[in-house]
Amino acid sequence: MADASTLIRAARRSRRLTQEQLADRAQVDQGSVSRSERGRDAGYSTIDRLLAGAGHRLYSAPTRRDDASTAAAEIRQRLREKDKDRALRALLQLNDNLLAEHGLVRGILGLAEPESTGDSAWDAAIAALVAWHLGAERIPLPAWVDQPDRFLAAPRTLDVDPADPVPPRSEVPDEFAERGVLVWRDTFASV
Repeated sequence: MADASTLIRAARRSRRLTQEQLADRAQVDQGSVSRSERGRDAGYSTIDRLLAGAGHRLYSAPTRRDDASTAAAEIRQRLREKDKDRALRALLQLNDNLLAEHGLVRGILGLAEPESTGDSAWDAAIAALVAWHLGAERIPLPAWVDQPDRFLAAPRTLDVDPADPVPPRSEVPDEFAERGVLVWRDTFASV
């Protein structure tokens, strides 16, 4: 599950609020928002108050698996380090996490809108993966997976290995193809 800082930041950004606006809504000082988003130890009541200020509630789910927001943070860090292999491993771990859960718990893993990874193809890939696995169980999709910035203007690969051939459309999962991300279906097969 996402840590508190990721949840607070995702909740604030999902409502397009500044830290100051969230602080006003939650009736806390802006410094509390900033500290909470940086991972400083915030108490449950502060986290609950900040999420409520953004129009969200805090629920728990019976899982220890990381959600899409946490995976996106990991991918963002790996891309900053120019380590696309480990970024791909984080995407594959999200795939495994989604596949391991069912029903409501699977839906919860895709619920919070992830922050951008800094690369539009990876952002689209995360949305595609969530849409693919939630759709497989007919779980309603969160609105963020269909936002325009989760679709590429021109199809492209994730550029993990330049030697990899570009997959034909027939080998790309529909949700990825719709968003312009060219990845092999086999990439997500369990081994």
